[in-house]
Amino acid sequence: MIYLPNILFAILLVVGLGFFTRNVKKLIRNINLGRNINRSDRSALRWKNMINIALGQSKMVRRPVAGILHIIVYLGFIIINIEVLEIIIDGLFGTHRIFSFVGSSYNFLIGSFEILAFLVLASVILFWSRRMILRVPRFWNKEMTSWPKNDALNILYFEMVLMSLFLIMNAADSSLQKLGADRYVVAGSFPISAVFADWLQKDVSTLIIIERTAWWLHIIGIFIFLNYLYYSKHLHILLAFPNTYFANLNPIGRVDNLQAVTNEVKLMLDPDADPYASDPESDNAIPEKFGASDITDLSWVQLMNAYTCTECGRCSSVCPANQTGKELSPRAIMMKTRDRIEEVSHFIDMKGMEAFRQNGDDKTLLSTITDEEIWACTSCNACVSECPVNIDPLCIITDLRRYLVMEESKAPQELNMMMTNIENNGAPWQYNQLDRLNWKNE
Repeated sequence: MIYLPNILFAILLVVGLGFFTRNVKKLIRNINLGRNINRSDRSALRWKNMINIALGQSKMVRRPVAGILHIIVYLGFIIINIEVLEIIIDGLFGTHRIFSFVGSSYNFLIGSFEILAFLVLASVILFWSRRMILRVPRFWNKEMTSWPKNDALNILYFEMVLMSLFLIMNAADSSLQKLGADRYVVAGSFPISAVFADWLQKDVSTLIIIERTAWWLHIIGIFIFLNYLYYSKHLHILLAFPNTYFANLNPIGRVDNLQAVTNEVKLMLDPDADPYASDPESDNAIPEKFGASDITDLSWVQLMNAYTCTECGRCSSVCPANQTGKELSPRAIMMKTRDRIEEVSHFIDMKGMEAFRQNGDDKTLLSTITDEEIWACTSCNACVSECPVNIDPLCIITDLRRYLVMEESKAPQELNMMMTNIENNGAPWQYNQLDRLNWKNE
């Protein structure tokens, strides 16, 4: 028989999953604002990347303390939430511990979940201590303003509450089983919650209120957490897998050439080519834009990178420009890119895609990322190598530089002098081509 609580749970399930689906669709739309790029090659290597880095956390453990704690939270949180399937079935049909019929295997699962929940709770407390007591410097860079800082803390508090509710629910349940309460079948092993189950009130009606309250708050918390992901840096829980799969497989340091520039160079080097000949297929084509000034000039992979950023700060902590006091922070580049995507997304929600494509919103990515940030980068790829989910801030910086130089002829004085020397003298130094080999005679 279906009762009011089951109806309320069904409404909660539909609303929670419906809102999550809406956010996923918006996320896909926003990522597809980027230009198309083919990342379907070398699928075997891509699967290997995803398994090793996203699933195996191989880059996280380069810093052992944070890496091991992260693995505990990552595995524990995912495995514990296997029980969500049982909670959903119980909530819809009014059953209680529907999977208890599997016997000893069920006892093992619940016992394992409890141990993992305790380890997750302990790890999250340590993570909080690293931020708020030890105050690890990379968590307190200037780009970590109120929202990024509070977002990280909100997630930690969420996990503390969810794990605590799980253990309280089990503690009350185990006590009700011992008292032979109606519908509370003897099932499950409770190695952690049994320790403090004796602290709970022994009255059956009170225990039922505690168990039901913890049960409802636990599942409501899970749905809130699920829908909070879109607005949080913890979206990497979902996007780390596709992000590592579609990551750049070229050797670190290799820069892709612009095809339009390559074609021009080939034309210049071909003595038989007619530079004034027109290509009938491109006569009506829109001229290619060099580099990127806004998110629509970046590729969809770069936009996915921005959404995947965990804001952990490992990239900035190894960036030589950042460490020597320059304005550049690779983490800030990714955060500003994501913020710009969200600005565009809001504009599209309000006025429609067609309005954005025709007139834009009078802003660009370059209006939020300063020239000092762009030109402080040494292109050393330290940030790319360090990122635990294979994000590439350098490729965004490179595209912004290309736009400034090739579209706006805007570059630092030293670079302009070098390019002028190359144009006039065939070398970056400011002397005549005939003098280039004089050093041999010295």
